[in-house]
Amino acid sequence: MNVNVRDLAADRAAQANRRAQWMRQLRQWHWISGALSLLSMLLFAVTGITLNHSAAIEAKPQVTTQDGTLAAPLVEALASEPTSGRAPVSTRLAEAIDTAIGIDVAGREVEWSESEAYIALPRPGGDAWVSIERDSGAVTYEKTDRGWVSYLNDLHKGRHTGAAWSLFIDVFALASIVFCITGLLLLQMYAKGRSLTWPLVGAGLAIPVLLAMFLIH
Repeated sequence: MNVNVRDLAADRAAQANRRAQWMRQLRQWHWISGALSLLSMLLFAVTGITLNHSAAIEAKPQVTTQDGTLAAPLVEALASEPTSGRAPVSTRLAEAIDTAIGIDVAGREVEWSESEAYIALPRPGGDAWVSIERDSGAVTYEKTDRGWVSYLNDLHKGRHTGAAWSLFIDVFALASIVFCITGLLLLQMYAKGRSLTWPLVGAGLAIPVLLAMFLIH
């Protein structure tokens, strides 16, 4: 009988030890993923509000222009370029544009026509472009800035943000997934002492589902 009691106590102790180890692991992963995603989650939450109310947030675009002229040898070289289609900006043309107006277009794409070369320079929170007149070599640069709210909204959407930001969003999303899953498992472990745990979790699931089913048309 004493042996059975000791065995039962040992089993309970082992179970408690395993539970404690799981708890420590979950807490560790939860706080690490939370720390990694905290500021980004705040950014995406705030920009979720600004995107949802974008029509009510006034934006006053600021447009700046800059003019220049390509050197004569390069103007002559433009005559041999295509009169239609798209192609990457050549190193020579990119350097000439940088010299003329101080704008870096390396790695961009040129849209050729009979009269001009057009280079789109989309950017978060605005837009920009460079146009070159083929016959005169006149270069025009225009940049539109729609403000920091538009900039943050474009970061939220990943619009014209480049490969580095796209990779960051993937890493942030994975950290957020780990944060949510470990949070759910911690809720499960603490649920016995907190009667509202599962009703609140169920409400968090049911509310968006019901809204999507009945109030989105």
